[in-house]
Amino acid sequence: MRTASLAILWVILSMGSVFGLTKEEERLANAAKAFDEIMSAPDQGIPGSVLDKADCIVIIPGMKKGGFIVGGRYGKGMVSCRDKSKSGWGAPAMLEMGGGSVGLQIGASEVDVIMLVMERGGMDSLLKDKFTLGGDASVAAGPVGRAGTAETDARMRAKILSYSRSRGVFAGLELKGTTLNQDRNANKSLYGKEIDAPDILGGKVETPPAAKPVIDALTKYTPKGK
Repeated sequence: MRTASLAILWVILSMGSVFGLTKEEERLANAAKAFDEIMSAPDQGIPGSVLDKADCIVIIPGMKKGGFIVGGRYGKGMVSCRDKSKSGWGAPAMLEMGGGSVGLQIGASEVDVIMLVMERGGMDSLLKDKFTLGGDASVAAGPVGRAGTAETDARMRAKILSYSRSRGVFAGLELKGTTLNQDRNANKSLYGKEIDAPDILGGKVETPPAAKPVIDALTKYTPKGK
């Protein structure tokens, strides 16, 4: 059933103008597409042993290069956290990301970014009005693929593990100095009322239909936390 819903997602994305997707719906659909493509690539993706331990995941599809600052980045995405029992993924909150220079992706115009928040305390820091990676919480490039599992123990000391995909290459990513902020306008548009990210991630709202593809993609690769 989840595979079918993801297949339908690709059709919807290719005909977005026909279906009249809102910006928020399109953002969530793109996040689902990017995550599914990354995880389904042979010998790439995030090691399952790492993904299963994450409390929350941030996905920024198509982060743009040099939009506001020379050498900098700017993008919009979402974050979802597991429920208290770690048996499923909750409603997503919308985020904005900017600043910082990501030298690993020289020459790329757009980069898909994924961040794993390994403990809920790191998520609480992220939800401050202005959160700086590497300043408010430790961040490290995450291990990739099956071969990356051996590196996991050394890197798990970081509260946040970061990844990027550009031009088909998926790798750990250094993101120190990059900022994250709540996208309050997008949250209001998605949920039909003003609501803060902590309330969304705390389970105070139902998952909207527009978020089903991305929740399905997360559940497909990591149904339960450990």
